[in-house]
Amino acid sequence: MNITSGYIFLFLAIIFGISSNGFLKTTNGFTNIFPTIFCVTSIVLCLFCLSKAMNIIPVGFAYATYGGLTITAVTIFSILKYNQLPNIYGTIGIILIIIGVILVNYLGKVSS
Repeated sequence: MNITSGYIFLFLAIIFGISSNGFLKTTNGFTNIFPTIFCVTSIVLCLFCLSKAMNIIPVGFAYATYGGLTITAVTIFSILKYNQLPNIYGTIGIILIIIGVILVNYLGKVSS
């Protein structure tokens, strides 16, 4: 597998992570069966794709990118679906997460 396939798996992991975390509220504490099945299935697929990505992309870069982009996207998802607006500190925090992902991916170095 090449670096492109690693980033494809990372992208899929982010999409499945957004799906599982974004719809977790609809499970109502895992009492609604169909949303629960959806969330469990999507988190398993997320972890599968993330593990495949980490075989190619360095672990620190892969997890930082996955975590940062998933957190940011789920926050945006919660604004759109649940009308949950973060306050100024939450907004600053999300901006700092995005800056951190950019720094890790473009300026970070991995020593072998």
